[in-house]
Amino acid sequence: MLELFERSLPLLKSAVLMTVFLGLTSFVLGSALGLIVALCRISNARALRGLAFAYVSIFRGTPLLVQILLIYFGLPRYGITLDPVPAALLALTLFSAAYLSENFRSGISAVDKGQWEAAASTGMSYVKTMSRIILPQGLRIAIPSVGSRLIALIKDTSLASTITVVELTRVADQVGASTFRYMEMFLMVGLIYWVINQLLTIAQTILESRVSRRYV
Repeated sequence: MLELFERSLPLLKSAVLMTVFLGLTSFVLGSALGLIVALCRISNARALRGLAFAYVSIFRGTPLLVQILLIYFGLPRYGITLDPVPAALLALTLFSAAYLSENFRSGISAVDKGQWEAAASTGMSYVKTMSRIILPQGLRIAIPSVGSRLIALIKDTSLASTITVVELTRVADQVGASTFRYMEMFLMVGLIYWVINQLLTIAQTILESRVSRRYV
């Protein structure tokens, strides 16, 4: 297995970078979009709540693989053609935003209602109350679930291989096909995924402990 690892190392290096790029970039973009969707879900405007609910329902209720294939193979039918990496990034972002919006919404909803009342009693506007009081607390509460979503998203990037994005799973399949050593390649790639996610888990634990100390 060591010989196979050394042989495929150049491909694995670029594949790891692509996997991390897809995972982190879609997480950042998905977090921004997810926060907007979460705020729409708790809005007083019925239309915004309805649109946000429909978005979450669609992207949580359908498989990510189907979404990737629809974006890559379906959009060209309407004159929108995306290369494999942008198509995968778009699908991962839209998919993760649906889940992250629920993580953020639950965190915001967990903030004591007395915080809203206290802010209102001082004459603070909705925007100031949300940005200065509610969101900082809600996001802190949501850290564990948001961290878990990032770890899941790193694993979900493997589906990008279906549209020829050269990430870890794609490399394992290519090298396995050329050497007929699928078992060893997928074991190595599985180990790499595990290492990446363990590093993210450690980072999440450190972040949680530091944020918790601030509020003690």
